Amino acid sequence: MSSWRSLVLRIGEKCSEYGGNADYKDQLETCFGVVRRELLHSGEDILTFLLQCAEQLPHKIPLYGTLVGLLNLEDEDFVRKVLENTHENLQVALDSGNCNRMRILLRFLTVLMCSKVLQPSALVVLFETLLSSAATTVDEDKGNPSWQACADFYITCILSCLPWGGAELVEQIPDEMDRVMMGIQAYMSIRRHVSDAGCSPFEYIDDKNQGEGGNDFLEDLWSRIQDLSGKGWKLDSVPRPHLSFEPQLVAGKSHDFGPLNCPELPAPPTLVTGIAFGKQKHEAELKYPQRIRRLNIFPATKTEDLQPIDRFVVEEYLLDVLFFLNGCNHFGIEAKAETLVAEDFLFKGGWIIFYLAGAIVGPDEDMILLLPNSTFISQSIIRWFIWTSARLFLSDFAVVIVPNESQVRLVVLPGVPFQQLWLGLFVLLSDSGHWSAVSILCHNVTSGSSDKKHHGLVVAWKCCILYSYASNVQSASLELCYSITTEGIDFGFDRSNFQFIWPWEEWAYVLDLPKWAPQRVFVQEVLEREVRLSYWDKIKQSIESAPALEELLPPKGTANFTYSAEDGDQTEHGLSAELNRMVKERVTSREIISWIEDHLLPAHGLDVTLRVIIQTLLNIGSKSFTHLITVLERYGQVIARICPDQDQQVMLISEVSSFWKNNAQMTAIAIDRMMGYRLISNVAIVRWVFSSSIVNQFHVSDRPWEILRNALTKTFNRITDLRKEILSLKKSVLLATEAASKAEADLEDAKSKLTLTLVDGEPVLAENPVKMKRLKSNAEKTKEEELSTKESLEAKEALSCELVMKLRYKKYFCWIPIG
Repeated sequence: MSSWRSLVLRIGEKCSEYGGNADYKDQLETCFGVVRRELLHSGEDILTFLLQCAEQLPHKIPLYGTLVGLLNLEDEDFVRKVLENTHENLQVALDSGNCNRMRILLRFLTVLMCSKVLQPSALVVLFETLLSSAATTVDEDKGNPSWQACADFYITCILSCLPWGGAELVEQIPDEMDRVMMGIQAYMSIRRHVSDAGCSPFEYIDDKNQGEGGNDFLEDLWSRIQDLSGKGWKLDSVPRPHLSFEPQLVAGKSHDFGPLNCPELPAPPTLVTGIAFGKQKHEAELKYPQRIRRLNIFPATKTEDLQPIDRFVVEEYLLDVLFFLNGCNHFGIEAKAETLVAEDFLFKGGWIIFYLAGAIVGPDEDMILLLPNSTFISQSIIRWFIWTSARLFLSDFAVVIVPNESQVRLVVLPGVPFQQLWLGLFVLLSDSGHWSAVSILCHNVTSGSSDKKHHGLVVAWKCCILYSYASNVQSASLELCYSITTEGIDFGFDRSNFQFIWPWEEWAYVLDLPKWAPQRVFVQEVLEREVRLSYWDKIKQSIESAPALEELLPPKGTANFTYSAEDGDQTEHGLSAELNRMVKERVTSREIISWIEDHLLPAHGLDVTLRVIIQTLLNIGSKSFTHLITVLERYGQVIARICPDQDQQVMLISEVSSFWKNNAQMTAIAIDRMMGYRLISNVAIVRWVFSSSIVNQFHVSDRPWEILRNALTKTFNRITDLRKEILSLKKSVLLATEAASKAEADLEDAKSKLTLTLVDGEPVLAENPVKMKRLKSNAEKTKEEELSTKESLEAKEALSCELVMKLRYKKYFCWIPIG
């Protein structure tokens, strides 16, 4: 990386605000000197890189704005190009609805105004453009109030710029600034209050005044801006490096900024109904995500020196860093991770620090979250994180806390635009009728900044925290038991990386607990997963310090073949032996089906037939996973013939579970592969899981949950793949239609144009037979391809509709109440 690139990228990182001891002014002067010398040779590269840095590292925008202001003293044309490119990017962001880019570019323009690069009146015109569009949108006569999300976002963008430039605007153009504030006040008086009912189930633990009188996010932000205005726009949480260069910057030329056009919003529905209004409102909120509440970051004992606006400034920094960690930068910073790890993001006052691992800490020892070099966690930070994250809106921040992945897929919750920064588990606990919450967080192993040993310590500590919380639960709910078992799965996998070493004697007391006790279930599932990753004798050896825990080890995993013993129904023994002989002699599936229909079913009925066939085939395939796959591929038609509907498929699953009752892993694999071969349906699996004979396992084992997770995952993947195929086929239909239309047009054009052709030695006007034959053939071929593609699309759409309708009208595929 060239020297000027490195200086621009790392500008300000040695300042006191980032944990260093250097001064803003010295670093800016050094960077300005180097960049100024390179303008003649690398002007375009500097322009592109500088704008990308400002967009992708927005926490440094005050520094980049000051740098542009200094360059304005030397090269006005270069700075004019900066504004022109910013204008173009902002217009593109407005047209495409790129919310984050709009937010950042408006902040950048505000800082440029502070650095005397942009005329203050030009910035006010931009604010008034957004304000006018917002006011028109919520006007019931002229606009479309269902798109209030867009209008609110425009106002939020205006207000979010004021902490960075409100003082300069009031100082230079007070009348215009008063007009903007009055316009915002008028907008706030006509907009609808936004309810954040999604957070209402959560009760507050420590702070009883967190509701802010029922204000929504925009109302809360507006009150903070008004408070800032009343204090003369003075705040310390926003760096103002341009003040150090103000005597020089005032000599530069302030440039104008061209007009911007807000995109036209959809017209209101012709028939105003709740459904039509709600549909457009939903579309607007998907495009312009709404924040709810505020992020409570600071402990109650540390807020005496803070202004209300400081909380919002930190939220803006949070968004900046999360987008950076999300990989939104496009200019190839190879050392992105090293930059964040080497130079911690330390904001004013030492209140909050960001690390690449996604950790947040406060200055107090009771405000510690899991860091790359820490394995501490405390009760207060758990409560703090839950209740602050409960106030984040789902489509803005990275942390979305949900019960488990399977239920997320079951109800298809909205996704977030961020990569996962934490591995988390959310457990709801009920104690004396009051809800409380536990969030156990650990460092994400995929971040790459932690070695295996450290990750193991973090996971181990996380599991200990969950284990200790489980002991305080008076009554184990279904969801809690599910969470305990799934956490045990993760812990079992983690122990496999450390030779399964663990002080089991400390947990041996769980044998005295009931079978449904969460701690006992946790230990049981850990041992189950360890056996899968090793072998039974090895895991038995690993618990020598607590030999009594052998009771919780799973059985050795042998098959439970009904016809292995001599006792029992000899008739069924004989039928099983006959089928076994036929399989060994490689009799075809058709012959076996004929034998079943001619001899088994008429004489013995469905129950005996199904038991004999399934038990025998599973026994043949029980030697290994490969044997099982071979049997299912070769004799799947036999199983499909005797289990054509859901009732028989439920019986089939029960038989598989009985055969592999000593091996939960093989049960899950066999059912999953049968679903993959379309031998059993997803609805049949759900019916079996929630049948009366299986429900009693919910609190004591992960076996039914694992089977349900697999079925939901496979269903989700099937629907996703089908939708992708439909989209691809729609594009293919358009291309095929265009090709067929063009071929038909070429054919008609050739028919209308006669050419000179020799007939009996005489030149006459006639069609060219060779060309006409080629064009006709091409037209017929493209038409056939068009019809074939349309038929494929219709078939896929019909399949998709059938699948969706089947799930929609089956009561099993709904949100299942917990507890």
